Amino acid sequence: MAITPLLRPIEPRDVALVIDLNEANVEMLAPLDAARLQQLQAWARRAEVIEVDGAFAGFVITMGPDTDYDSPNYRWFAALYGSAFHYLDRIVLSDQFRRVGLGSAVYDVVEADALGVGRLTLEVNAEPANPASLAFHAGRGYREVGRLGSPGKTVSLLTKRLTH
Repeated sequence: MAITPLLRPIEPRDVALVIDLNEANVEMLAPLDAARLQQLQAWARRAEVIEVDGAFAGFVITMGPDTDYDSPNYRWFAALYGSAFHYLDRIVLSDQFRRVGLGSAVYDVVEADALGVGRLTLEVNAEPANPASLAFHAGRGYREVGRLGSPGKTVSLLTKRLTH
């Protein structure tokens, strides 16, 4: 049986849950506090909680083109693709909701949303490597188009062309 997530906008009651989950996974993400979350929400195309049967299962943040988002990774994609991309800033799932198909279900929604611009972009840690995430994205058809960072902390810049 497939898991069907509910994606809804992050509300004030969710902020502590989002920050705590981000902190539990911060080695693969950028740090996040309430002020930064509010800033991301202002720039975001999607800043949503992922719920499964009413339970908090994680969150996802995407950016559309032409925002003032200050991420070097986002700006790299903006320089390359102009307005023809969406950027997946982060998706984080609670441990109990991993490896049950939830990530794929959320990606289906996010990719469908990006279909209008034709491309979803993101980055995954290459050094130190995140092999599970790299394999997941390769399996969904993402390909590396560049790398950013410095020795010991490098990200693989990935893209997937989306067509009807």
